[in-house]
Amino acid sequence: MTSTLTISQLAGYVGVTVRAVRHYHRCGLLPEPERDASGYRSYDAQAVIDLFRIKTLADAGVPLARVQELLDAEAEQFAEAVTQIDAALAERVRELKRHRRRIAELAGGERLFLPGGVVAFLDELRAMGVSERTVRTERDGWIMLTARMPELVPLLIEHKRGYVEDPQFRRLCLAYDEAFDWEPDDPRLEQLADELLDYMERERGAELELEGLDATVAQSFNDPAALEGNLMMQMTDASPAWRRLNRLGAERLRARITETPSHSWPFTA
Repeated sequence: MTSTLTISQLAGYVGVTVRAVRHYHRCGLLPEPERDASGYRSYDAQAVIDLFRIKTLADAGVPLARVQELLDAEAEQFAEAVTQIDAALAERVRELKRHRRRIAELAGGERLFLPGGVVAFLDELRAMGVSERTVRTERDGWIMLTARMPELVPLLIEHKRGYVEDPQFRRLCLAYDEAFDWEPDDPRLEQLADELLDYMERERGAELELEGLDATVAQSFNDPAALEGNLMMQMTDASPAWRRLNRLGAERLRARITETPSHSWPFTA
């Protein structure tokens, strides 16, 4: 075959830019042909083959310095290097698939960062008609608890999910949600706090078992100050009515916790 390809024709045929061809010339990867009588470079079939090899190796992520080494290698060495490159690419594909799975998990919302039982509980609250605002507050509490005391979460969520089928719990939960918009001096807050504590009194027979937990975890869970901090979590930026309701609940709970250490305020994690 005669040398009939111009640099632009060569670049277009292989799928690179003219600038890339000139760069490969400067790097010594692609021999620069003699110019014809008109002063233009003309390329033959070997130049096409060489440029295809350079482009393929470069696209595979092979550094240009190694491209030269491979172009100069014997057939056996070249085949071995290509096998290694293919293995590295396969690992990159697996890594990208892992990244894609993680990205897809983001669409799953809470499933990415909360245990399945907690996610199911949050979905149950939504199905009850609890507002997304309140569900988010509940979710945030579970995130913090999972991060601090993950060993406690399976027992606690199993206990809390047991409430959901109880009509009284559902009524109180919806009332708690509605109280977000009440005035902080609304007398219904006192009544609601009392009803919540009465409900807890009724539930004494279904207390959360802490046996088997690390003693430090159990102590932290039962500590009134720590528990009140959990109750008040995220409430600074919430409604004044919620802050007062949770304060009332914490006060009542402190009074009872010395008698029944395993009780927990049922409307926060």
